[in-house]
Amino acid sequence: MYGLFPISALAALLPAAILSWRRPRRDAVLLLLIAVAAAGPASWAVALMSGGWRTGLAPALWVSIAATALEFLALALVTREGWRLAPLVLPYLLVLGVLALLVDAPAGQSLSPGVPTAWLDLHILVSVATYGLAGLAAAASLAVLLQERWLKHRQGGGRGAEMLPSLRAAERLEIGLLTAAGIVLGLGILTGAAAEWFAAEELVGLGHKTVFSLLAFAVIGGLLAAHRFTGLRGRLAARLVLLAWMLLTLAYPGVKLVTDLILG
Repeated sequence: MYGLFPISALAALLPAAILSWRRPRRDAVLLLLIAVAAAGPASWAVALMSGGWRTGLAPALWVSIAATALEFLALALVTREGWRLAPLVLPYLLVLGVLALLVDAPAGQSLSPGVPTAWLDLHILVSVATYGLAGLAAAASLAVLLQERWLKHRQGGGRGAEMLPSLRAAERLEIGLLTAAGIVLGLGILTGAAAEWFAAEELVGLGHKTVFSLLAFAVIGGLLAAHRFTGLRGRLAARLVLLAWMLLTLAYPGVKLVTDLILG
């Protein structure tokens, strides 16, 4: 139906990904290519959802790619070190894009009976924004782990250390992005509870998505509290951030994977 559109959306990620590895420098060219990397998947996601929110793994992946790319563009524009996550973020989005191309996008839509459309749209947008922020926080955590490993073994990291944020900068990005993800996730849980009330007159339905989202919120809240009161950082904090991202992956695309490809 859409021909080469999804392939073009995936290809839009390549120039920025290649340049971030070959020339680790924040300049107008890199920022422009990051903007292209965001515009491609975003355009495809808008076209894919033009008739309404679709169910299925492929649409969920494309919307997640678009949200993460747009949030990464904003991060690269407003922070000094955020752009240095490009060697981790863009390959991650490419992998998601390839996976999205390999699965079919069903024609069904995800509107729930009894839930006002505007409210459901808000809940979905908040959920997608949360997953994008968590993905960026996970990339910052991976940068923390790599930089700590290079420092511990006194390897210097070579070109890899130069491409990624410094250890201190990566930790700042990690906590900042995780804080934003936690706030948006909390809003998502509230809007989800309201949607459950509209649909079934119960505040929290204990489905897989709800359980994983609540677990992720608990991990994020616990980590932020520990960082605030005990100064928790380093490898343990990074691993907890990755755990929160994994829980949200299970809550959002993970549930779609099971329902589409395993039970489907």
